[in-house]
Amino acid sequence: MGILRNLSEYIIACLKPPAKRIPKKTVNIRVKMDCEGCVRKVRNAVEDFEGVESFDVNQKLQRLTVTGFIDAKEVLEEVKNTGKTADIWPFVPYNLVTYPYARGAYDMKAPTGFVRNVPQAIGDPKSPEMKMMVLFNDDNPNACSVM
Repeated sequence: MGILRNLSEYIIACLKPPAKRIPKKTVNIRVKMDCEGCVRKVRNAVEDFEGVESFDVNQKLQRLTVTGFIDAKEVLEEVKNTGKTADIWPFVPYNLVTYPYARGAYDMKAPTGFVRNVPQAIGDPKSPEMKMMVLFNDDNPNACSVM
């Protein structure tokens, strides 16, 4: 059964015009969910959406993660049609940002371990501070061994 389904999906994908094909990607959406009923509404809206391979609804983080051959705007509109407040996930993990306390990056309403994704928080690789950080980095094979 699985082989036939995959074969039919492959044939359908090949027959589509190239302009209509959407690459596989992961979309994170922030959705205000207060109870299990809200989670159920969001889950029902996404599971029948065309092109979705997998999804995860996290009520604690107020986040919906959808993976598949989808368009982010279409998924966002589908979630908004449930009556929930939704927007694209504006946060990045704290450890991926060079300056997490830069203006506009630190947000009191952000989930634990996340900061806002703003250009000021990401360091310029050519700046002297970044060069010094890389100089003493354990991942750098040419790093200073004094440490």
